[in-house]
Amino acid sequence: MNASTKQTTETLRKLDQEYIWHPFTQMRDWMQEKPLVISAGQGNWLIDSDGNRWLDAVSSLWTNVHGHCRPELDKALIEQIGRIAHSTLLGLASEPAIRLAERLIRIAPKGLKRVFFSDNGSTSVEAALKMAFQYHQQAPDGDPRRTKVMAFVNAYHGDTIGSVSLGGMDLFHALYRPLLFNATRGEAPYCYRCPHGCVNRSLENPECGLVCLEKLRRLFDQEGAHLCAVVVEPLVQGAAGMLMQPRGWLKGLRELCDEYGAFLIADEVAVGFGKTGTLFACEQEGVVPDILCLAKGLGAGYLPIAATLTTERIHNGFLGRPEECRTFFHGHTFTGNALACAVALANLDLLEQDRTLTKLAPKIAHLAERLAPLRELEHVGDIRQKGVMAGIELVADKAAKKPYPVAERIGHKVILEARKYGVILRPLGDVLVLMPPLSVTMDEIDLITHAARESIIAVTERRAAENRT
Repeated sequence: MNASTKQTTETLRKLDQEYIWHPFTQMRDWMQEKPLVISAGQGNWLIDSDGNRWLDAVSSLWTNVHGHCRPELDKALIEQIGRIAHSTLLGLASEPAIRLAERLIRIAPKGLKRVFFSDNGSTSVEAALKMAFQYHQQAPDGDPRRTKVMAFVNAYHGDTIGSVSLGGMDLFHALYRPLLFNATRGEAPYCYRCPHGCVNRSLENPECGLVCLEKLRRLFDQEGAHLCAVVVEPLVQGAAGMLMQPRGWLKGLRELCDEYGAFLIADEVAVGFGKTGTLFACEQEGVVPDILCLAKGLGAGYLPIAATLTTERIHNGFLGRPEECRTFFHGHTFTGNALACAVALANLDLLEQDRTLTKLAPKIAHLAERLAPLRELEHVGDIRQKGVMAGIELVADKAAKKPYPVAERIGHKVILEARKYGVILRPLGDVLVLMPPLSVTMDEIDLITHAARESIIAVTERRAAENRT
């Protein structure tokens, strides 16, 4: 790094501090940590303005699939921009959007037949929510009494007002409560801190009898006749701290929705496109949702794009004469953007051509093997993994499962420590999140887990030393 490069970095940091308001960031402390300024990317690595390389162990907020600057994805964008960058889907059709919609229906769980495009995960869920509600208000077989929506404790579905109403994390959502509609709130599994005192030794073979599912049935008994939809993150509640659902819970929820006549909306924004080990998380329990929400990995981390897939039945509930006003009056300026659709199609091509999901299985096993020794660390309370999604929950007292005081920001300190190893991690409170691109290598998995281990040890031992003095 020469003097000129250093000056450029300092200038960029100053301009960042002066003009940018970062998401989910306490800006008071932002510049004290001298943030990295990312200027480029190559493969699974980010490159900062000083030329340093950083392993992107959170796939640029869970979006990147094949690595940065993948030639096939770059080519798809270049070729499409030579034709057209964007045209509206309001009153016109678009070739890239048509081709992507057909492709998505071909690979989606059977029964999903229609695609509504938007531009991010929040808007995908917002569209799903409005579809379910409006259907019951106007479809010939709808039930206007079904005006309620069930969502879950610890849920995160985005940051628009509708998706925040579905959210179940007080840290993110409680302040906005006066603006929100009231969702019926169901209990979701948090096996490490199970409120029923269950000892669930294996998520794959739960020994608890799924007590949480039985409690959910009682809620359906009370509210089922008025539910238009139930919204769930299948298999993993991501933003809640990588909370994994035991095998059978999702399938049981599908059965409850069928029994009580509620649509099941599967929010696969975070878990879709291979992150759990299969293309869609729902596949692992043979579940077909009535509405499927996709984003993040759909665009391979290149451009914002989202899709809400639904059944022919729901789509047909919006058909009618103009004077009946059954139209879905919802849309986005960049719905079906040609550039985003082109790169999404190239993304799906690569998943097939590279046999990405087949090659992923050994990586998932290797990640599990490398994470296992971390369970013995004094301040690691729990390690949760599904596919390449993993969370390491740090605790002040392992026996009591006592969390650290929020003000100490232990998780944040650990991810800063990990930068000494050239690894970018991100915490959710005191849960360390590991979610590399699907293109991650075995050596890179070794580096990620080594950095996590050494950083946890360094931060917790430093804290213990400070407390002794």
